[in-house]
Amino acid sequence: MANEFSELDFFRGSELIENPYPYYEALRERCPVTRESHHDVTMITGWDEACAVLNDAETWSSCISVTGPFPGFPVPLEGDDITELIEEHRDELPFSDQLPTLDPPTHTNHRSLMMRLITPKRLKENEDAMWLLADQALDDFLAPGRGEWIKGFAGPFTLLVIADLLGVPIEDRDKFVKGIAEHAGGGIGGTKGSLAHSPLEFLYGLFADYVRDRRSAPRDDVLTGLATATYPDGSIPNVEDVARVASNVFSAGQETTVRLLGAALQTIGERPDIQAQLRKDRSLIPNFIEESLRYESPVKGDFRMNRRPVNVGGVDLPAGSTVMIVQAAANRDPRRFEEPATFDPARKNARQHISFGRGIHSCPGAPLARAETRVAIERLLDRTTDIRIDESIHGPANDRRYQYVPTYILRGLTELHLEFTPA
Repeated sequence: MANEFSELDFFRGSELIENPYPYYEALRERCPVTRESHHDVTMITGWDEACAVLNDAETWSSCISVTGPFPGFPVPLEGDDITELIEEHRDELPFSDQLPTLDPPTHTNHRSLMMRLITPKRLKENEDAMWLLADQALDDFLAPGRGEWIKGFAGPFTLLVIADLLGVPIEDRDKFVKGIAEHAGGGIGGTKGSLAHSPLEFLYGLFADYVRDRRSAPRDDVLTGLATATYPDGSIPNVEDVARVASNVFSAGQETTVRLLGAALQTIGERPDIQAQLRKDRSLIPNFIEESLRYESPVKGDFRMNRRPVNVGGVDLPAGSTVMIVQAAANRDPRRFEEPATFDPARKNARQHISFGRGIHSCPGAPLARAETRVAIERLLDRTTDIRIDESIHGPANDRRYQYVPTYILRGLTELHLEFTPA
């Protein structure tokens, strides 16, 4: 690795928050499977190597998916097969009750419940509501002719969409808005923050109440469908497990889409040429979204631990190795994407990005995120004649000032100030 990066701590330092891409490139040029020295994490920055790990759930456990090297496994990992150690101690790890950290067969059961919420029929119904929700959120946002996009539109809009998908009663949605605001950030992946076991306890309680109510008095609504769902073998999940699945959908379905909306509008504001293309031909928007996902993945990376010794990309890894699959780096692997540092809205293979993962943990909400972003962009273009970066906040075009969320997990703007002319 280039000397300029060798001393930088990706996980605890702040130097790489604003622009981590040269660091990723230096890692990949050294080797697509490279151990970083600060926390003994093997960084996987190549597209082929990343997909190999993500698609192999038999070898790789997701028990550390969310937090990676912190706080460390509770016992020494010794031997050539640590499967039993993982199962014995996984509940001692942070976020062990959340879907991303589960392995089969528990993961299979819980994901089956989630898929009851994200059926093609339900997504179609939800998209029909999105247009109205987008307009409602834009009414207040557009009126002044300028605004902060992340908190002013992206956050409220995505929260209302996921609440609609889950069938949260309208009269209860303020409770969810308040709860999400109070627990925002949660410490997950923070370069300075501490870890909680679960930042979603407040959601668990709310959804558990819904599940109990719908089981005792079923209604013709989404929550009843979730409350009465069974596992693939026909067994009935306990209330807590159902509540956790719903809570995971609610939180995960909001945070990453907010970051995607931020990246997409940053490009639209920075690139008048691309904005003009999208205004002229709305059929270009879906591929523009895919390129946004490739170019600025909302998730920097995901973690795995191998149960047994394995070779990845020609590198031997002993059992119990912590690896970070750096999606944001793999999405810019020149072996897969031509001129990867260039944003190309017409890129033919843009959808080969792995921002939504691969394998059994691929994001089940990907169709929802794509639809939300498409609807938001279409309505914003419909209701404005131009969109610009607010230079009074972010500075002139040759000297922009942006701030990004300070985590090693997420990639996204903390604020995006825009100016626009309402149509």
